[in-house]
Amino acid sequence: MGVKHGRDYGDILKDMTEAMQRIPDSYVFFEMEAEEWDRLGESERTEVSEALAEDVFYGLGTEPVIEVGSGVVIYDKENHRINVLIGEEELTFVSLI
Repeated sequence: MGVKHGRDYGDILKDMTEAMQRIPDSYVFFEMEAEEWDRLGESERTEVSEALAEDVFYGLGTEPVIEVGSGVVIYDKENHRINVLIGEEELTFVSLI
């Protein structure tokens, strides 16, 4: 079902994909090993990141916090955005409106 949004889904998906690509070990979400990830070409990595972004977006509709590798994705309903904590210090977000 995903989360409520006012922005075009395509734009949200693009931003979510970019955010997932910033998590260095996001591939762990799909139970991939580092060696498998390293063997993928750039276009294949982008496809995996986009699939991850879609899965996380829809998952946030039922689970407001989802771990993605060393990152954490948090649905902030009050501020209409999805926060992405990358590691211990870096934070980015995707606006839903």
